[in-house]
Amino acid sequence: MDILTIKVINRSGFELPKYETNGSSGMDLRAVLESPLTLGSLQRAMVPTGIFLEIPKGYEVQVRPRSGMAWKHGITCLNSPGTVDSDYRGELKVILVNLSTEPHTIQHGDRIAQMVVAKVVQAELKESKQLEDSERGSGGFGHTGMK
Repeated sequence: MDILTIKVINRSGFELPKYETNGSSGMDLRAVLESPLTLGSLQRAMVPTGIFLEIPKGYEVQVRPRSGMAWKHGITCLNSPGTVDSDYRGELKVILVNLSTEPHTIQHGDRIAQMVVAKVVQAELKESKQLEDSERGSGGFGHTGMK
């Protein structure tokens, strides 16, 4: 398994995010709040984490929902997965939304999302007058499930 070193400034007051098991893909991010944050039904908020990263060029950090929060409370991340580019140096913040019908309160230190490090390939777009045919063609949005 490859290991990538990422410089971190940690102003969260908590230990650095880490992989909880050997097979984990993501590291949990925690809410850094001055007071509890209650999200009503369909409300959203930008939640700070106190984490600042220097992501090496050629990589990104993806911010994703935590399955337990989504299932138990209907709390998920908007713009998911959120992309943190290698040249961003600001604080990692997570856009949370409450998709349930009940309010949910987020406390200081709650695990609110996970971050996954991913390799990035940049593409060069080349304009063309036509594209090669494929078996699927231009069918989309459920097309492959229709018979």
